[in-house]
Order: sequence, then C-alpha cells, then structure tokens
Amino acid sequence: MARRNKEVEALLQEYADLLLITGGDAFKARAYEKAARAVGGHHTDVAGLDVKGLREIPNVGKSIAEKVVEYLQTGRLPAVEEVREQIPAGVRELLAIPTLGPRKAMVLHEELGISTVAELTEAIAAERLRGLKGFGPRTEENILHGIELLRAAGGRVPIDVAMEVAEEVVAALSQVAGCERCTYAGSLRRMRETIGDVDILVAAAESEPFMRAFTELPQVAEIVVGGAKKTSIRTTRGLQVDLRVVPPESWGAGLQYFTGSKAHNIRTRELAVHHKLKLSEYGLFDTESGDLLVSRTEEDVYARLGLPWIPPTLREDRGEVTAGLRGELPELVTQDDLRGDLHSHTDLTDGLATLEQMVEAAAARGYAYFAITDHAPDLAMQRMTEEKMLAQREQLRALDGRHRRMRLLHGTELNIDPDGGVDWPEEFLRGFDLCVASVHSHFNQSAEAMTRRLVRACENPCVNIIGHPTTRIIGKRPGVDADLDAVFAACARTGTALEINAQPERLDLCDEHILRARRHGVKFAVNSDAHSTLHLDAMRYGVGTAQRGWLTSDDVINTWPLTRLRRFLRKGGKDGNG
Repeated sequence: MARRNKEVEALLQEYADLLLITGGDAFKARAYEKAARAVGGHHTDVAGLDVKGLREIPNVGKSIAEKVVEYLQTGRLPAVEEVREQIPAGVRELLAIPTLGPRKAMVLHEELGISTVAELTEAIAAERLRGLKGFGPRTEENILHGIELLRAAGGRVPIDVAMEVAEEVVAALSQVAGCERCTYAGSLRRMRETIGDVDILVAAAESEPFMRAFTELPQVAEIVVGGAKKTSIRTTRGLQVDLRVVPPESWGAGLQYFTGSKAHNIRTRELAVHHKLKLSEYGLFDTESGDLLVSRTEEDVYARLGLPWIPPTLREDRGEVTAGLRGELPELVTQDDLRGDLHSHTDLTDGLATLEQMVEAAAARGYAYFAITDHAPDLAMQRMTEEKMLAQREQLRALDGRHRRMRLLHGTELNIDPDGGVDWPEEFLRGFDLCVASVHSHFNQSAEAMTRRLVRACENPCVNIIGHPTTRIIGKRPGVDADLDAVFAACARTGTALEINAQPERLDLCDEHILRARRHGVKFAVNSDAHSTLHLDAMRYGVGTAQRGWLTSDDVINTWPLTRLRRFLRKGGKDGNG
C-alpha cells in the first residue's frame, strides 16, 4: 500500500489554508504548513506511527500529532470539517487556481459573488476585479495564468504520484500465477513530467486471472471498463489505470506499441511500410505473406526495422528514428552514472533532516561526493548568518571521509536578487566548494530585466550552477519570462552549469529547454534539491528528464570524477578529461 504521508500532508495544508481564509490565527496556520511539509518529507510511513512517533517528526507538536492519529484511525478530522463548513463551496473551487491565494478567493466570493472558475474568467474580462482593494491589471494577469495552468493540467498528475501507483500495481500483478512479465508503459515509461493515465502491460497465456486480480486491488475506487483484453480502473486518488494482457510471444511488439508516443509509433509504422512490413501491437509482419517476423522483444522489432533499440525517453518523434538509422543515437546518462548530488538542504535552514542524517542517506546511495547547500541570508526566513555557515563547514569537515570515502562538499544556495547580485561578497564566497544561485522572488519582472538578472548571475565568478532556472512549479507557477537562449549562451560562455532540479513538482529545466541549452554547449547538474532524506530518491526523475533532453554523462557534471568536477567548479578553467 502507498505511504499515507502525502495524504496527511494535503489535509494539514488544507487546514492551514482554511484557517487563513476564515481569519484564524496566522501563527497557527503557519505551524500547520510547517507540519504538513515535514510529514510529506518524512522517511517513515506515518500510518504506522503513534502520537509519540509523530512528535519525533520536526514541527509536529502534540496537538497536530493527535489530530493525525485521529484521522488515520477514523478517516475523519472534525477540526477540518468544522472549518470547511464555514467556507462556501465556490471558494473551495477557486482555491484550485494555483496563483490565487485563500484570502483573495474569499474576497472575490464575498464582494462579487464569484464561486466558479468560469465566473472569475468572465469577471476579469469585464474588468470587475479592478474595483477591489489589492486587485489590479497585474493581479488579473496572474490569475489568468493560474486558470491556464489549471486547465492545462486537466486530469494529469505529477510523475511521482503516477509512479507510486504503477509500481504498486506491477508488484501485485507480478505475483499472480502465470505472469511472465509485467511493467508500466505509456507516458510514464517515457518519463513525461505529468501523467494522464497509467498503462500496465502483462505477458501471460491467460488474461482473466489478471483482470480479476486487478479489479480487486485495494487501490480501486471504480471499474471504468472491464474486458478480456483491457480493463480500466480509477484509483482512490482519482488516477485511471489501464491494464492490457498480451501473449508472451507478443511482449516486445506490445511493449513498443503501448509505450508510444503516438508520433513515434506513426514514424516506426511508416518505416515498416517502407520495408513492405506491417507493425502492430502483435508484431512485425510481412505485408505480402502475412507471416509474423518478430514480436518477442523490442530489440527484435527495432532491429528488423534497421534500428537500434531506442530508449523510451527518446520516443517523442524528435529525430530519434533518423538518428537511429544513422547510428547517431546518444548513449544517455543513467542513474548509475551519477557520482554525487550537488544541491541539498539540512535543518539549518528549511530542510527536515540534520547534516548527519543527510550525509548518511547520501552515503547509502554509494555517492563519491555529496554537497550540502543550505540557503544564504537574503532568503530572510531562513535567518542564515556567516557564523552559522562557518560552523556548519567545520561540522561537515569533521564528517568528511567517514562514509565509504565519500567526499563532502560545502556549498550554499544563493539568492539571485532583482539586479542579478547574490547574498555574500566574493571574498566570503571563495570559501565554498561550490555555489548554486537561484531566483526565489520577484518572478514577474519583464523579460529584459529577468534576462539581465540571470546573465549577471552567470557572470559571477563564484556562481557554479543556476538552480531551478525557470523557477516553475508544475501546475502551480509558470516559468519566468526571459530570453532563455541568451541565458544559455551566457552559461556556456562563463562555464556555469544549469540545474535539472529532480523534484517532481519542478523538473526544471524541462526537456525542451535542455535540448535548446545543449545546442549552446551548456553543461548540466542533475540535483535532488533534497530537503529531507526521502527527497534524495527524486534523482530518478531528474535523470529521466535529462534523458528526454538527449543528455549523455559527459553533459552532466555530477557524473564526472571529483578531480574533473573540481576543475569545472574553479570556473573559467577548462574542465579537462580527469
């Protein structure tokens, strides 16, 4: 069964939002926000914890712990239900808009009677919001952005949500007698950043036992379609999962077909036609005789078409078939290639784990090096000082070398201010092993100002990596408006790497931007941006995104040996071949 941490996190966050809407204690709301984030990032399933165990989670006090236990035992939390009753249903609908905060949603409902997204869109078109305090043209623009994000998301979910469901289903069906193979396919196998529905494929002689087992899974809330060849269910989390069972001899063709994408499949079918062949989910056939030629493995199918096996992350009709025919497919970076992680946080700032816990978790992954990069002082809420940072450095140096010869790097995540400057002067920054610099505020600058801001950060001799470069939060906040090609060119010119932030809600840079940046000669860092030990697991999504951007290990600086990495971090020198 899935960990219930995310479910509890959502409930606590909802309570915090509802408190703000109803004019409740802002301090109490903040406490619930902190607790929500701590529970979501906790490494242990909270369903197995009592009040005492829950109180060991940072920012979870006795009152919150008792509420969590009550919810886990009964499925209800009266405190939340009471506040929900005070909020009109229309306001709760408006809260789904990513860029509209709870207070503004309440004002819109009370002052203008707006209770649906459609009514809000009409009100903005009629400029009715401009008479309200705190609402103006820029606010309208931000709300419309949010509405676009909401509509674009549709029923799609973040990749980690879909992955958790898919892996549970695959694990369960793999235990059914007669299962020869079972895996997920579709956009999840291609590592798309959001997933519409999950495709599961089973190879077996008989389908009925699998269809029955599938519909009896504890995650099932509704059977959408039931059949001998395909069954679709909707999970308790609202995600549709489709199961198909194919004969074992058709496994390769079926996996190739149901992995997609549609555009890639069209391209491969066209190639088959060119060779007087017919390609389907059942196999590759001779058009004239109808004889089955190959079908058992994907490698067989692609080889008969004159192609090498094409990694699923490339199957988007972005030139992968042509590259395959020419023998020019890249050897994609893999998770096994990663030697370290260059962006992580501890409880010194907004992380949930101690320095020792983060280091131990990184060592367990077999890394050769690991960087701690807590926030710098311009992110005022973190209350960082030079003294705190230097004390952490001493603590980190004392830990260095204790874990399987993993080397520890002391870094910081700087804040790129509106003019492109960063928190500390160059003299102090020279003491760090590396500096990540990120935009954390003033997201709505003009394209010209934002471009100058990012380029100036690249030109800082102490900035090694631009963190989550566009600042987007998938489905909640759009990326900044900037001339990204100018930024990419600046990165290539100055020897500044661009981060591929592996957190599923970010995946920033996205695959399309990676493809563009790579053409400029940019180097990249696939980083977890972990704020807990659990977050270190997100690297798989960063690697998937890097693969979708056609990156090799040579493109990714944290696949390099430490000697080569250190040369790159000296900035301005050549990276060498170490």
